[in-house]
Amino acid sequence: MQPSLHFFTPKHQSLLQTQSPLFTCKFIVNPAKKTVPRNPLPLLSSPAPSRSPPHPEVVEPMVQRERNNVLVPQHPNYPVHLNRFQKLAAVALDKIETSVIMRLEKNHVLPKMVDPEVQISGNFAPVEECPVHHGLEVVGRIPACLRGVYVRNGANPMFAPSGGHHLFDGDGMIHAVSLGLGNKASYSCRYTRTSRLVQEARFGRCMFPKPIGELHGHLGLARLGLYMARAGLGLVDGSHGTGVANAGLVYFNGRLLAMSEDDLPYHVKITGDGDLETIGRFNFSDQIDCPLIAHPKLDPVTGDLHTLNYNVLKKPYLKYFRFDKFGRKSGDLHVDIDQATMIHDFAITENFVVIPDHQMVFKLSEMIRGGSPVVYNKNKTSRFGVLQQNDVVGSGIQWINVPNCFCFHLWNAWEEISDTGDKIIVVIGSCMNPPDSIFNESKDTFRSELSEIRMNIRTRQSTQRVIVSGMNLEAGQVNGQYLGQKTRFVYLAIADPWPKCSGMAKVDLQTGKVTKFMYGTWRYGGEPFFVPDKKQTCNRNGNEDEGYIMGLVRDEKKEMSEMVIVKGSSMEQVAAIRLPSRVPYGFHGTFISQEELRRQVI
Repeated sequence: MQPSLHFFTPKHQSLLQTQSPLFTCKFIVNPAKKTVPRNPLPLLSSPAPSRSPPHPEVVEPMVQRERNNVLVPQHPNYPVHLNRFQKLAAVALDKIETSVIMRLEKNHVLPKMVDPEVQISGNFAPVEECPVHHGLEVVGRIPACLRGVYVRNGANPMFAPSGGHHLFDGDGMIHAVSLGLGNKASYSCRYTRTSRLVQEARFGRCMFPKPIGELHGHLGLARLGLYMARAGLGLVDGSHGTGVANAGLVYFNGRLLAMSEDDLPYHVKITGDGDLETIGRFNFSDQIDCPLIAHPKLDPVTGDLHTLNYNVLKKPYLKYFRFDKFGRKSGDLHVDIDQATMIHDFAITENFVVIPDHQMVFKLSEMIRGGSPVVYNKNKTSRFGVLQQNDVVGSGIQWINVPNCFCFHLWNAWEEISDTGDKIIVVIGSCMNPPDSIFNESKDTFRSELSEIRMNIRTRQSTQRVIVSGMNLEAGQVNGQYLGQKTRFVYLAIADPWPKCSGMAKVDLQTGKVTKFMYGTWRYGGEPFFVPDKKQTCNRNGNEDEGYIMGLVRDEKKEMSEMVIVKGSSMEQVAAIRLPSRVPYGFHGTFISQEELRRQVI
């Protein structure tokens, strides 16, 4: 059963035995014209309805309604376990927040990158949870090999931000599309019940600072101090993590893990009916106590899961470790870097781990000077560390400079031998310019160009070339059965008009040929996910593009969301599944087959 997150008055507590909490979010700016009806949702432990549930007994929430059916707390909803002193302290801190911090924030002009009216408007605006809907309309035929569940993560803030808000700050919500026999499909979406979300739902408002949107300058320090005061008084508890689990998804060793770089992953169960249930924060059987980055790498040959942890406060700033296919962790390997650096992604080859050390760094001292702690260090030269996977101390890591390179995402890497017998590491990634485009406004035109980086391990020299110019390509992947091996194709979102995605592109890395699948006028999507038609061994001479690409698409004019399925070899649509509610633009996803679900850890 999910944690009890609700805004009901005490006289309604008895109803919680038969109804789930009203799990809602506040639509504050330019939402889509149509919103999902706000009905209490069924408990995840009980059978989910086949279609929209009947309207239950009306429950009077402890909120008032505004326009667009928005729910706004009428007064602070303090947990009942607080003692008298804690309640007095809570009232005092609330007064400081509303009378001092928020008043100063309202006088501060927010840049577009952290302005809620920009960041969570239109189809970036949040939605409420949706129970399982079966019998969805399917146009075309779902390929027989696609039996399982496609899940996609994204940011979906439950409460209205009082100050700045970046797209990455929102609470994690997973959208699931289940594909079954007989051309049948179902859909559901649920918040991931993080420790942070459970606590804020208990209070009925934001209580934790937003790391990107709010932690800027002196007001950011004030927000941080407010949080520390509340934590010190026992009003909030950060000991079980403060992350939002909104970015990556990986299915490993029988568990679906929702990830963000600010916390441990969260284990989310997929029920037999296609619903989602948060099991809890996952520490790999007490083997880790640190956050993991949102893009671990699953080796298709060994079954190992490779990952990184970075620390923004103290050394070691970076650690590498891996889990074998049974979930057993290796020792920590400290990677020596000079300053805390944002490392959102990395790559693996058959024998090496490839770690970027780029120009986006963390400098908390900048907040004292009135700036952001996320800084573009123009004096730093970008480089990659090439580390043997069997290196147990890290002394053998080789750093190779790759100037003017910032790859927020890396799609693949592999090893080659040059004509002179030197080992070459080839990396495929999207190089972003300006490097701080995601975090700061810039007068320069945004570019994200698919590029090839070649690094000679012996000479420590590098070359870089743009594979596709004049087209922004972001968010995507290669055929996962070939990760760490030489690949010919990569499947990416066409990020135009940025930050929306107007289609998907299949790029032939040998010829540079681009085959597009465009969504159409007023239609936008996100990351395309490639599913092989059948399991292949990495070194087999098969058709690498034999499979299907799936992704979520929103028609902003018709106000309709759907999942499209495109044949990998021809880039032609074979099916579309009409979804029962609006699906906001989001981040990363994965596909879990029926066979994998049968081995799911319950």
